[in-house]
Amino acid sequence: MDAVPDLLAKRAALAPRAPALEEAATGRRLDYAELDRRAALAAGLMRAQGVGEGDRVAILCRNRIAFFELLFGCARIGAILVPLNWRMPPAELAPLLADCAPALLFHGREEEALAAVFQGARIGLDEDYERLIAAAAPAPSRPQWPSAATWYLLYTSGTTGRPKGVIYTFGMAVANYVNLGAAIELRSSDRTANFLPLFHTAGINLHTLPTLIHGGSAVILPGFDPEAIVGLLEAGRLDTFFGVPTVYQALLDHPRFAAAPLARVRHWGCGGAPLPDSLAARARGAGIRVCPGMGMTETGPTAFLAAPEDAWERLGSVGKPQLLVGARIVDAAGRDVADGEVGDLLFSGPAVTPGYWNDPEATRAAFTADGWLRTGDLARRDSDGFWYISGRRKDMFISGGENVYPAEVENVLAGHPAVSEAAVVAAPDPKWGEVGRAFIQLAEGRARPAAPELEAFCRTRLAAYKVPKSFEFVPNLPRTAAGKVQKHLLARGQSLGTGASDCPGPAPRVPHPRSAC
Repeated sequence: MDAVPDLLAKRAALAPRAPALEEAATGRRLDYAELDRRAALAAGLMRAQGVGEGDRVAILCRNRIAFFELLFGCARIGAILVPLNWRMPPAELAPLLADCAPALLFHGREEEALAAVFQGARIGLDEDYERLIAAAAPAPSRPQWPSAATWYLLYTSGTTGRPKGVIYTFGMAVANYVNLGAAIELRSSDRTANFLPLFHTAGINLHTLPTLIHGGSAVILPGFDPEAIVGLLEAGRLDTFFGVPTVYQALLDHPRFAAAPLARVRHWGCGGAPLPDSLAARARGAGIRVCPGMGMTETGPTAFLAAPEDAWERLGSVGKPQLLVGARIVDAAGRDVADGEVGDLLFSGPAVTPGYWNDPEATRAAFTADGWLRTGDLARRDSDGFWYISGRRKDMFISGGENVYPAEVENVLAGHPAVSEAAVVAAPDPKWGEVGRAFIQLAEGRARPAAPELEAFCRTRLAAYKVPKSFEFVPNLPRTAAGKVQKHLLARGQSLGTGASDCPGPAPRVPHPRSAC
């Protein structure tokens, strides 16, 4: 596939009056014809500002319809959209701006001060955008978008170091649409909620962009608000849903969630972090089949997604590789391992990124000699073909000669009634070399259990060498915007206090608003 058609223009031609986007904050609604028209005007606005093919256009904003106008507008003129993390301080944002060198930056009113770190041309989405759109000449549609051309860049969350700009191509967007759409049986009548931050792949691709390609509609919320989501559920306005585990925890804690017509939602997806068995059991108690999946910014992101019929029977599994995904588990020598063995997870396929922006060294390091993407994750496959993620390679440690996979320990700890979530890192030990050090977020309304109680709880469920040797309570675990715990901060003895976490959604004791991914 060398090129794809202008997906928005095609959709507007096929179903011009079908609803496309609704902005919860303003009540604004666009059908496909109007979205296509405004994307053409956004493209004309950018062209009038001197933006041409291959130029980068940065954007700093909460979720809003204008983001998608600019995303499709960039596609029209061959420009590259660069969504940036509005939670970053100027010192972190400046290197990313230097890396992508945008010709223009769009920003919301809330991001105006942060946007000032960019010394180039800036346009306020709440001040100047509508005026400039009204004066712009619409840019003509490009009949075809080159599959291998870059559509947008997404900077990785940076759990271990400086974020890298992951290249997203038009071909990747189509492949992710196929992978996700086939897995959830996407329909043109589907409505989904867009509350995940748009500087992260889940905000764009789970499920909004695939839904738009298929002709469905999305309600755009500025961030995750359980009250707003429950309201949409009560009104029967959602057909598909995707959230990270902390989002599901917040919804299950909401007093009206269980009484909502949850069966109206055809598919409940989950990713961004492992779904603890205890949380999956709570969801089952509410009658919903939460389907865990696994993917990366570098994979479009959909790689694995459990089928609804397996969600209750195979706790812990992320399902099987989706339609256009190649997956392998290999040992240190690159040989495929037997079923049941843990090894390094590799990916291939049209949804995999071609590499990192301005970073050929990181791109080379990310792929094997024969072109498979190194994920950094450890996985195993059972004899029935179901896959399980054992954790990150960098998180695994060796205690007394035995491999310890922190994800397994964290899942056990999460089953304790006083534990909301746990993160386990390695700590040096003179006898065993390394031992587990557990950081624990207390469940709402629970008293803090003593270390011997937690140790005994673990010992009945884990081998002795896997049981953490210390337990520390923190108000919040430090997170990326994707909901992943930043274990490198915990390993350095850092944690975040109440209100400082980047945790998606108002998980216990994290005040609203928070976006999710």
